[in-house]
Amino acid sequence: MLRVPSSIQDNQFESLNIQRSDASEMKFVAYRSDVYPERNEVFFEEHAVIVVLKGEKKFSSPTQELHVSTGDILFFQRGCYSMNESIDTNYRSLVFFVNEKMLKEFVSQHLSIFQVASTTLPTDLILAFSSSPTFATFIDSLLPYFGSKTPFLNDLLRLKFQELLLHLLELDTLGQLRAILWHIYQGQKTDLDYLMSTYFLKPLSMSELARLSGRSLSGFKREFEEHFHTSPGHWVRQKRLEHAHFLLRNTEKNVSEVSMEIGYESVSHFIKAYKQQYGFTPKRSS
Repeated sequence: MLRVPSSIQDNQFESLNIQRSDASEMKFVAYRSDVYPERNEVFFEEHAVIVVLKGEKKFSSPTQELHVSTGDILFFQRGCYSMNESIDTNYRSLVFFVNEKMLKEFVSQHLSIFQVASTTLPTDLILAFSSSPTFATFIDSLLPYFGSKTPFLNDLLRLKFQELLLHLLELDTLGQLRAILWHIYQGQKTDLDYLMSTYFLKPLSMSELARLSGRSLSGFKREFEEHFHTSPGHWVRQKRLEHAHFLLRNTEKNVSEVSMEIGYESVSHFIKAYKQQYGFTPKRSS
């Protein structure tokens, strides 16, 4: 059974970091205690694993809505998600950040596990698992490291990183996580049509979109222009305005609401951009 670490106060936010061989630092796991119910948009720059220690929460991806509770485990591919910060005030979780470089190292060290990996990626961005006695034991073994002063903490956490992935693969009875990790290891890139149709309304920078696509920023811009015959910035603006045009004609939302929904902080800027694209103001189209 998963338990809340007794050494950590409810109002604390603590994390354990791993020092990498290139002298940089990566956050490995953070303890979360969410008190106020609030729906937020969250962008994961790295793949992430959330382990629910206590309470309930809702997560949404472009294709899913998940209601999780104590003992549930979620694997998030990097991307943008909506989450209700807590359905109740008892929510507690551990959030693991799965660094891609270390993930590739893990796969290279365990290639035999991936020899039968599926080449078909799951359509959902969030994978859900239920805890097992062995996984709960793993979590219990990790908790004492919060606040630990051992000089071997970095080496121990690197082992815990590998242990986390092995436990998740054990729970991955459908082979979906195995397919994702193998895809990442091979350095395959995300389809641009899928990426942009999924995220064009999200408040992501070009650098963040490039990272999600598995490309460098320059590579992303080059391949984008070759594929869409326009720049990413122009494409996003056009698609957002097309979405605004649809909302104004087919919903009861007013100009201010639509402007906010497609990412314009200034209504006047939205009206100007809309008129440039359609030749008339948004009020006229409604």
